[in-house]
Amino acid sequence: MPDTPKPPAGAIPIREGLARECARAWERLASPGTWWTGAQRLAIASEARHAQDCALCKRRQDALSPYAVNGEHDSLGTLAPAMVEIVHRIVTDAGRLTRKWLHSMLEGGVTEEEYIETVGVIAVITALDTFDLSLGLPQCALPPPRPGAPMRHRPSGAKRDIAWVSTIEPGAFGPADPDPYKVHGNKNIHRALSLVPQEVFNFFDLDVELYLKDHEIRDFTREYRALSHAQIELLAGRVSALNGCYY
Repeated sequence: MPDTPKPPAGAIPIREGLARECARAWERLASPGTWWTGAQRLAIASEARHAQDCALCKRRQDALSPYAVNGEHDSLGTLAPAMVEIVHRIVTDAGRLTRKWLHSMLEGGVTEEEYIETVGVIAVITALDTFDLSLGLPQCALPPPRPGAPMRHRPSGAKRDIAWVSTIEPGAFGPADPDPYKVHGNKNIHRALSLVPQEVFNFFDLDVELYLKDHEIRDFTREYRALSHAQIELLAGRVSALNGCYY
């Protein structure tokens, strides 16, 4: 993987499985996805990093309601305004998104498939950057985009029922669709990205190495990491509380 960013010399060694999935995550970020090209996926990742310093986002975070604060985002200028709004809001104030807001974004020209792939890209770059930050490593430079066109395939079993966007219920993937539930489970956290099945793989292939595989979470007869189940869940619970995670 010649285009994959490498950690600096002397970086803290990490276990083989995690190193493999971090490298693969970087490669996937730069590769054509289902709805976005490699260059577009990297532009989303770059804007997600940039959103942390947006003055409008900071004013909205301080406001009683983000919808009461108007203005323009400090953006890199590579994404359409609706995409900038989507990326910035997900990165800086995801806990106060609403169905009305999402539908206004979809009415603005972003499809729900593109929206889900954008969520997946943001989730992966956030996980990679946070992991490096936790080890005291500098932020990796984004790799160059890989050529190719997105597949642009919508799963045949997609429908809007339990969520604001269409999802795939267990057993509803068609024969032409990859089924990530067989690998990672079919909880709602997996179903959230299921409209773009590859994004379920992209995020959870990395997530299970950073955390635990689905079947390992409740296997209390064995410790799969250097940290115990109790220590992992203490950290996860604290981070979830700090980030305002609902579940």
